Formats: sequence, structure tokens, C-alpha cells
Amino acid sequence: MLSILDRYFLRELAQTVAATVVVLMVIVAGTAFATVVQQVAKGSFPASVMFQVLGLRTLQGLTNMLPLAGMIGVLMALGRMYRESEMHVLMSSGMGPNGLLRPMAILAVIMVLATAVVSLWLGPWASRTSDAMVAAANRSVIAAGLDAGRFTELPGKGGIIFVDTLSQDGTRLGRSFVATQRSSKDGHRHLKLVTAGSGQLYQESNGGNRFISFRDGWQYDIPLGADNWRRMQYQRNDTALSAVTGDEGEDPAESMTTLQLLQAANPDALAELAWRTNAPALTLVMLMLALPLSRQSPREARYGRLMLAMLSFYLYYLLLALGRAQIGKGHWHHQTGLWLLHTVMMLIAGWLWWKQYAPHKPHNEKALSA
Repeated sequence: MLSILDRYFLRELAQTVAATVVVLMVIVAGTAFATVVQQVAKGSFPASVMFQVLGLRTLQGLTNMLPLAGMIGVLMALGRMYRESEMHVLMSSGMGPNGLLRPMAILAVIMVLATAVVSLWLGPWASRTSDAMVAAANRSVIAAGLDAGRFTELPGKGGIIFVDTLSQDGTRLGRSFVATQRSSKDGHRHLKLVTAGSGQLYQESNGGNRFISFRDGWQYDIPLGADNWRRMQYQRNDTALSAVTGDEGEDPAESMTTLQLLQAANPDALAELAWRTNAPALTLVMLMLALPLSRQSPREARYGRLMLAMLSFYLYYLLLALGRAQIGKGHWHHQTGLWLLHTVMMLIAGWLWWKQYAPHKPHNEKALSA
């Protein structure tokens, strides 16, 4: 049964951590938005799924954000209590240093479980869903910017296209009309007109370039400023749409389930598995390290301890990233180094906690009498 003091600490810690999570999510969403817009401009995926991809990318970022949010939230909540002398009043009223351990343990269990769910399941699910959504959108001319019953700029070709009907999935077209311009070798500009009774969108086997295959129509080649027109009847005529360029920084292992990573033996899969399984431990260590770092005097700088904690987090995160890189390169075949780092950081947090609350030795009585 939680005491009134336990509930008070837990409420203050939870509210501050939740507010920190919201703020960091806005920052992560802003960074992801810039990346998504850049990829839409490059043609990695159409603009119609931009906001869905943005939301899924934000979910992926929770794995790295929750440990930082937990540490900052605890520092802000307990730091305010120390600066406003609440902690000093509580300790003078008989609350020992262990009074914080029960609410912190409850918060740590919640944060570690949340991080484990995000890193082991929700993040990979968001990555797979995003990839499937982009792949499905790139197979549809609706996502490519085309619409039935109106003239639309042809993606990447500098022309226009008109279709009278479209299938629900956007892959089959009714009667179509396409007009594009091109320059010949002698510098003259030509207008190319294509009419078709039907059409279908398809992609290359590697998922790169997109094409519309027109059926049963006519093609006209009209030199601008000349009268030597050419007309050709065809049964099939393919027109390229904008190419689908992949994300250069995309790692296929990020979309794999945790079970698939356990069954895989390649270094990339082992590195991704190490990163996912170490995220909950990172959250626990950061929460424990925040306890001693949050103790402040009323006249101490408000954000001094926060800056020290941020430097500790990024150094810790950098060392974990270096360990992940060693596993990905095949230099390490296990996670012993990463878990050793967690152990060292946990011992440092415990030593700092003990140093702050250890009883001080009384002064030498002989020295006082002298």
C-alpha cells in the first residue's frame, strides 16, 4: 500500500516525465517532418502518405526518446523540490534517503516496460507498416498525383495526363490522353500526344521506376513550327512516371521482428537486436543516475545539473552506439561489452547516491578542544 508521500512523489514524477515525453515527441516529429519532406521531394514516396509516414517515424523515435525523457523528467521534478526546500523539510521531518526509492522503483518499472514494448514491438511494427504503406502507394497512380476527370501534371515528365476513369486501387486506367514535350538532337522541340483506350500502372521488379502501360491507341509526334507530323497506331505504349528512389539510410534489419532477428545470424541483425534489447537497460540506468544528479541547493544554478546529466547521457549513448557498430561490423559476436557498460554506469549511479547520503564522520574531539 502506497503512503501519501509515495503517491505525492509518484504523481510529481509521472507528470513531469509525461510533459517531457510530449515536448520531446514534438521535437522528434519536427525532425522527422524535415526528413519526410526531403524524401517526398526526392521521390522516395508520394505526398499522399506523408503524414502517415511521419506519425510512424515518430513512433520509431520513441525507442531513443524514452530514456532521455525519463532522466530529464526526474531531474526537473526532484530538482524543483530541492530548490524550493521541500526535500529538506521532508528529511528534517524524518524521511530518510530511502523515501524516494519506492516511487522511483514504480516509475522505473513503468518506463522500462514501456521502452521494452516500443523497442521490441512497436518500433519495428511502425517501420514495417511505413514500408508497406509506401510500397502500396507507389503502386497506385492516385498516389502518383493522378486523378480521374481532370488534367494533371505528369510526375517528372513536364507534361499533362488526363484519364476519364480509375480503378479503386489506382492501378488501372480508362481512356487516357497524355501530352509531353521533348527536344530532338537538332534542338527542335517536339510535342508528343498519346491517346489510349485503357492503361495500367506497374513497377520494375526492384520497385524502382514506375510506368503506365497504355493499350490500343494512337501516338502523334508534332514538331513545333513544322508540318511534318507523324502518327502511329499501337497496341501497347509505356510511359515512365517519376522514379521511386529508396532511402539511402534505411536499414532492412529495422523492419524485422525481434523473433526474426533472434533467428538471423548476420552482423546487421545482431546489431539491431543488441540495440533493441539494450534500450530498456539504458532507461533504467538513466533513471538511477538522475537520482543523485537531481540534488541541488537553493542557490545552485537551475540548469547546471541538467547540463551535466545531458553530457552523461550523450557520452553513454555514444559508447552504446560504438558498441553497436562493432557488432554490425562483425568485430564483436556478443553483447558482453554493452552489458558491462550498463553495469559500470549503474555502479557509478549507486556510488553517487551513497556518497550523498552516507553519514559524515564527526570531527576529531581533540582538534575541537584545542
